[in-house]
Amino acid sequence: MKRLLLLCFLALSLTLHARDKRVHIEFVTTVGTFTVALNPDTPQHSRNFEKLVREGFYDGILFHRVIRDFMVQAGDPDSKTAQPGQTLGEGDLPYTLPLELDLPYYFHHRGALAAARQGDDVNPERRSSATQFYIVWGKTYSLSRLAPIIDQVEAATGLQGVINGDMARTYETEGGTPFLDGQYTVFGEVTAGLSVIDRMQQVATDSNDRPIEDVRILTARVKE
Repeated sequence: MKRLLLLCFLALSLTLHARDKRVHIEFVTTVGTFTVALNPDTPQHSRNFEKLVREGFYDGILFHRVIRDFMVQAGDPDSKTAQPGQTLGEGDLPYTLPLELDLPYYFHHRGALAAARQGDDVNPERRSSATQFYIVWGKTYSLSRLAPIIDQVEAATGLQGVINGDMARTYETEGGTPFLDGQYTVFGEVTAGLSVIDRMQQVATDSNDRPIEDVRILTARVKE
């Protein structure tokens, strides 16, 4: 029994140590400050994101797509100099990243940081945008409402057990967007300032989901 407890303690300690070593990035925006932690087990996405942050790529970028009870999206380089009402969302860098899944540890719970991408019809490999990302808000889902979504996700991914019991309980109590699981790369999560994302996802938007009053990233910095 003591040996089992020791092994459990060691496993927990290693998990906490791994989480402590995550890269943290602080975003200062026009509606407040929040921090995200990057997942080392989605290395291509996390390294790419950290590199862009260190280069100052996201400074001045808009959250150009905001949908209440769903998510907030940023990363279009064209948004830095966009005129009021200009349609955004097509800007990017000339490369994509392969789908990286780390289920059940990183999934579309409220506050998840994920990579945007083009749709399956033109992007069957589900490769991610080099620059555009979104942060999940979503809704809560009872287990009965979640059941058909689980079926849809398994049909879309060809995988069984994409959403396990722990994930389902998180969707029931905290909320998120479970219908995206297994199809988009989740490579981090908000660790501080989730209330800022809440304020952001409630702003007034135009017919293209762009905030009427710009929501801008002032600075994005790696917390050393």
